[in-house]
Parts: sequence; C-alpha cells; structure tokens
Amino acid sequence: MTAQELKTRLESKGLTISFAESCTSGMAMSMLASLQGASAVLLGGVVVYSNDLKVRMLDIDVSTLEEKGAVSEEVATAMARRVRELTGSDLGVAISGIAGPAGGSEEKPVGLVYIAASDGRHTVCERRRFQGGREDIRISAAERSIELSIEVLEME
Repeated sequence: MTAQELKTRLESKGLTISFAESCTSGMAMSMLASLQGASAVLLGGVVVYSNDLKVRMLDIDVSTLEEKGAVSEEVATAMARRVRELTGSDLGVAISGIAGPAGGSEEKPVGLVYIAASDGRHTVCERRRFQGGREDIRISAAERSIELSIEVLEME
C-alpha cells in the first residue's frame, strides 16, 4: 500500500490526516505531501524528537514518558490521539522509535518502532522491529505508518 492509495482512500471518504513523528522526522507526512493534491487530505503535523516537545506540543503525560519511555505503545498511542485532536483531523498517525545506529538497549534495541493510528473510534498501535541501517529503519517505519493508516480507515 502506498501514499497514493492512502490519499485516494482519504479523498473518497472526505477525511483528513495529521502526523506526529519522532524518529522519522516528518518522512511519513512527506510521502503523502509529495503527491499532487495532498492538501485536500493532509492538514499537517509535528516532529517531536525530544521528550520536552512531546510534553509541550502534544501534552504527553510526563509520568508516562518517565515510566514507559518515549519509545512505547503508550506514548505512540497518545501522540496519535493528540495530533488528531489538536489539528482537528479525522485520522492521527504517530511514529516513535530508535533508528540508530546508537541509542538502543537490550530492552529497546535499534530498529524498535511503535506506530499508532487513531480515528477517534479505533486506535491501533504496532510494535515493530525493523532491520538495516538508520535510513532503512526510518523508511520502513514511514511506509508501515501509511499501510496502518489505510488499515484503520477500513475498520468498521
């Protein structure tokens, strides 16, 4: 599934999308924005690398960040919900992970990424472990976020 497919499905349903990205730093949103006519469905998004910005821009709970870490299901889910609420979009998508080559641990290795999508009725979050170098991980995470967005749009 591609960004073009996502754009087509959003257009056919009259829906909009927004993104909150960390390790992909806007790559998923850029995939959609590169398409002609993307402004009909893409409202915008935020890149929130630091925990401080996650708190200040998306109102992510400090205790959740401290207890679970930025790379967690809880934080990715909250990011997706909050970006949807803040932008007024129909679908919010979030990506938080460790692209490497440094920063990983035994508990949270390089390549670990959480991807979440929320439409207000359904919120889905996936834990993925992507392989390869930094750019491979970032591209894989961005592409999977597009696919997950389509899957959430198809939920009844």
